[in-house]
Amino acid sequence: MTATPSAPLFDRLVIIGPGLIGSSILRRAMLDRSIARELVASDINPQVCERVRELGIADRVVQDAKEAVRDADCVILCVPVGVIGTVAAQVAPAMKHGAILSEVGSTKVSVINAVLPALASRPDIAFVPAHPMAGTEYSGPDAGFPSLFENRWCLLLPLENTPKDAVARISAMWEAMGARLRTMTPEHHDRVCAIVSHLPHLLAFTICGTADDLADETRSEVLDFAASGFRDFTRIAASDPTMWRDIFLNNREALLEMLDRFMADAQAMADAIRRGDDTIIVDRITRGRAIRRTLIENHQA
Repeated sequence: MTATPSAPLFDRLVIIGPGLIGSSILRRAMLDRSIARELVASDINPQVCERVRELGIADRVVQDAKEAVRDADCVILCVPVGVIGTVAAQVAPAMKHGAILSEVGSTKVSVINAVLPALASRPDIAFVPAHPMAGTEYSGPDAGFPSLFENRWCLLLPLENTPKDAVARISAMWEAMGARLRTMTPEHHDRVCAIVSHLPHLLAFTICGTADDLADETRSEVLDFAASGFRDFTRIAASDPTMWRDIFLNNREALLEMLDRFMADAQAMADAIRRGDDTIIVDRITRGRAIRRTLIENHQA
């Protein structure tokens, strides 16, 4: 189906898991009705459902996911990657013929492998994996905001048998959210995200844990006199534990590969400091500055 000014992309769009990403989709779609005529939110937690009702960011809130997806044109799973396969198995039998199933997980090989068995008996459902590269350290329905995806990348990972029309509609939805689009393979996605997202979070959690393990007096001074660099790490480390546990475990091979490379580079930097080799030290700092400038120029910082 091709959208026209009088016809939204989807008649009914269902968001399962209205946390930061899910609630941001809802908020944007509430402002732009070219995305969906009706917005439905669902969550296993009744308190989350009640909060979504209070915020007024969905037309309907249905706690039972199977009931929520009935007659939906598109269902987007915005739950932790460790349970995406389980939720897909719950909702797939209840989805209507020709509907689109998508998700926003930060790992892709594991997610796709978990979802495909749920769709084995539903070849009529189009599966379009996606990953909006946007977020904050906050979680829950209150954390979302409609401009979260503005000028951020959304990575699309269609399978070989994914209908082109379904990919086009999901692409149009993310473009309406303000996102920039890029298509890649699941394997490449997981390696890229391991270095640009997953490893930085692992380091942030670890550094904060190191600070917390210091002797009481030193730990107090760390917290009292924290400079901007440490504060930046604590911002990342404030992220949701369940979500990041699942990401680390579901992308372990790519993450461990990048961690090994980082540890080798960190050891090389330590050796340079030990030797007083200012050439290597300045080179690493200069390269870091260049990466930061590039992010700013690309409007990603």
